[in-house]
Amino acid sequence: MDSVKTTADMRLVGGHACLDFVNTVDARRERWGPDLLQTYADLVVWAGRVDLIENDEARGLLAEASARPALAVEALKRAKTLREALYAALHAEAAGAIVPEDALQTIRDAVAQAMPKRSFSNVGDRLAWQWTERSNLNTISWRVAFGAAEFMVARHDRRSVRECTGPNCGWLFIDTSRGGRRRWCSDESCGAHTRVRRFRAKADAARSAIRRN
Repeated sequence: MDSVKTTADMRLVGGHACLDFVNTVDARRERWGPDLLQTYADLVVWAGRVDLIENDEARGLLAEASARPALAVEALKRAKTLREALYAALHAEAAGAIVPEDALQTIRDAVAQAMPKRSFSNVGDRLAWQWTERSNLNTISWRVAFGAAEFMVARHDRRSVRECTGPNCGWLFIDTSRGGRRRWCSDESCGAHTRVRRFRAKADAARSAIRRN
């Protein structure tokens, strides 16, 4: 993995907001973490980068979190619970398994909370869904949950979710490769690191063979 420290500089390689959300844990294979969602502000920064919230909404949420820090802590905790449920569900897709029922129930609950916050409205010359709740500290979680549910329901109308096999990674991404056999979240990071490790392993094996002879 790259040296990722914050949600402001993490790579956005999932291909969908819900995948980039579960990827806010830096690694999920040989090790777990670090967790990039350390504060509510980290969540707001991430949501802005994936266009879930607009700048004025981000400012409003940060102001709300500053005014009500205890509620912000609880909202962040709920967001992380949702994130791990989404990881379980999306990882199940990548592994060809059934979504665990406890994870599915967590997502159901979040979607149920999100539904009343949406309105079917005129937007210019078209009709579109709009969010009616803008300053609630759970706004980001609701939007992630709703988008994730739509993403998962459309399973057979999109490309598959894959798990990066790079060392100390395990990030999830949409496989948009021509052959559908992409192995790494990023060829420039995990792909390159994997090739370097293989090269070094072969070099070490060759040196060992020379010493034995």
